[in-house]
Amino acid sequence: MGASMLWKARDRKKISIKVINPRDFSRDKHHKADARPYGGGPGMVLSAEPILRAVGKIKAKSKIIILSPRGKQFTNKLAINWAKKYKDIILISGHYEGIDARVKKILKADEISVGPYTLTGGELPAMIIVDALTRQIPGVLGHDESLEELRVSSGEVYTRPEILTHKGKKYRVPKVLLSGHQKNIETWKATRK
Repeated sequence: MGASMLWKARDRKKISIKVINPRDFSRDKHHKADARPYGGGPGMVLSAEPILRAVGKIKAKSKIIILSPRGKQFTNKLAINWAKKYKDIILISGHYEGIDARVKKILKADEISVGPYTLTGGELPAMIIVDALTRQIPGVLGHDESLEELRVSSGEVYTRPEILTHKGKKYRVPKVLLSGHQKNIETWKATRK
């Protein structure tokens, strides 16, 4: 969160990120924030009470998201919508076997997944969502044209040199990109998505 566009966005006060550890809200003498699941099974489950206390300390009325591999798929469309609609978003990162189901019910949280796979925790998905949302905030990227979803983008892009020689073989930039004919270039890019 302290590099690249996220660092710049934070430095320019376009975004504010606060990381809260539920262990800090545990009343257990060892600051445990997890427990064994009812009904048995492997692993531990994040307890409801520390999470509810942590969210309760946040003053703003916020959109609340629980990150889970079982959730609705996160998309760029959601990122655009949330960036426009919400000033504050709380991302609750699961760990171990998940989060006590009562947290979702009590907080009326949405369950979101960043992909059809399971990770060891919700920290990486939280960073993905923060990154996707941040780039939607006006002024973060510098130019509105930098948003790939607002322009014709290509799966094939080239830079200098015009002719690249690698292991004795020459690789050339497609002639259309050197033509200066913008309509033909845009048509070519549209066929390479």
